[in-house]
Amino acid sequence: MWFYVALTGWPASAIRATVMLTVIITGWMLKRPSDLLNSLFAAALIILLWEPQQIYQAGFQLSFLVVLSMILLLPPLRRLGERLTAPDPLLPESLYPRWRKTFRAPLRYLGDLLLSSFAAWLGSLPLVACYFHLVTPVSTPANLVAVPLCALTLISNLASLLLASWFSPAAQLFNHAGWFFMECIRVGSQWFASWPGAWRYATAPTLFTSALFYALLLAAATGWLFRPERRRWKLAFLAFALGGWCGQYWWEAGASRLTILPLSGGHAVFCQAAGGAWLIDSGPANAIPSLTQPFLQARGVNRLDGMVLTHGDARHAGGAELTASLFPVRQVCVSPVRFRSPSYRRAMETFEASPQRLRKISEGAILGPWTVLHPRADDRFPQADDNALVLMGGFPAARVLLVSDLGRPGQKALLERARDLQADIVVTGLPSASEALGDAFLDAVRPKVIVVADSEYPAMERASPQLRERLSQRGIPVLYTRSAGAVTLELRGTHWTLRAMDGAHLGR
Repeated sequence: MWFYVALTGWPASAIRATVMLTVIITGWMLKRPSDLLNSLFAAALIILLWEPQQIYQAGFQLSFLVVLSMILLLPPLRRLGERLTAPDPLLPESLYPRWRKTFRAPLRYLGDLLLSSFAAWLGSLPLVACYFHLVTPVSTPANLVAVPLCALTLISNLASLLLASWFSPAAQLFNHAGWFFMECIRVGSQWFASWPGAWRYATAPTLFTSALFYALLLAAATGWLFRPERRRWKLAFLAFALGGWCGQYWWEAGASRLTILPLSGGHAVFCQAAGGAWLIDSGPANAIPSLTQPFLQARGVNRLDGMVLTHGDARHAGGAELTASLFPVRQVCVSPVRFRSPSYRRAMETFEASPQRLRKISEGAILGPWTVLHPRADDRFPQADDNALVLMGGFPAARVLLVSDLGRPGQKALLERARDLQADIVVTGLPSASEALGDAFLDAVRPKVIVVADSEYPAMERASPQLRERLSQRGIPVLYTRSAGAVTLELRGTHWTLRAMDGAHLGR
């Protein structure tokens, strides 16, 4: 086994598995009583003595928790399965149907494989949600196909290794067989993943949620939860723990959150509130796989209630088509103004193929917690930035104004039309032909915090020294995403909190 691990390049997962098996086989060789739990923790101790930082790695945690879950859960699951599938105890075996005798061994193998996969899935559930933001119910049936194919692949590889030096035609045959089985695994995995409800994105569970899950799983697997001793105390503790979890869930669900994501010169604003999940601008196409998509997955987003494209700039709307293909969007809201950006026009052609999904909005439109302040349906400013949608979010805790890349002409028009522009938090980008947040505009808005979505690259998307100096003279806290990183605004009740990746913290 160690020789095979060396041939595969000493991957950490293979080393962990081989250490476990070495401990078990050494016990057999020494004729010591076998105990899987002792062997498992002995292997973990050996690995941690060799490299203590392994305890913080996802692979180590998943490996040992999955095996531990299988050791604890398989015996009760097998007993339950035998009880459900047991034949009539009064019927002698000689009278069993022929199909039962014929398929007894294959069905037992498939049943063990199914139960093992289910136990492993249960044991890995919180960790997979934490590290990969996924919940995959399909993994249990998928393993019925993948595990036997993996075994056949390993057998083919080992046979090729043994035959390569003296019988190369057979070795080549086994190489092709190993490739075929791996291709079957790939195709089969994709097929299972295409099932309805096969997987969902999920937010990382809290430490309390993970601890409660594993405590209940351990109590159920060992039978302690079902023993009659101190049943009242157990039920009281269970009710208290579940009540605490429900309270935590209610507390998390009761807040509205906005996250300003700087995206390669553009920016996107993601809003989770009572009105649903809204993405305001998507950012450029090259930022979707590396930034926008992982962020939305980490927030447990499986579909968007709405996506708003403020204007036809490639740095703000270039990734709209890709985002809509990754996350189903109920409605796409756009400005009535037509823009010249090629990527924006391609996206519009795609969205116009589903007219019930595309919605053109202008001044006065309501989008969940947002109200559109600009532009009017008949506005046609020479600069695209001045035609950008301006949104006012009316939350109980604060008013939030999103002005996108609105330039001076657009700001002037908005000042002339809007009755009340006062807002607690203002989020702005950088217009290309003028400067953001003119003095007259700021006098009307009177913000408590300003977030400027600028970027290190390209250079033209950096906040100019003149803008920084002018804003600093107002004595208002200003966060620049170029240095602060992504900014998250949490609104709960009558209080709001603003946190940036660089550690900045503001609130009321």
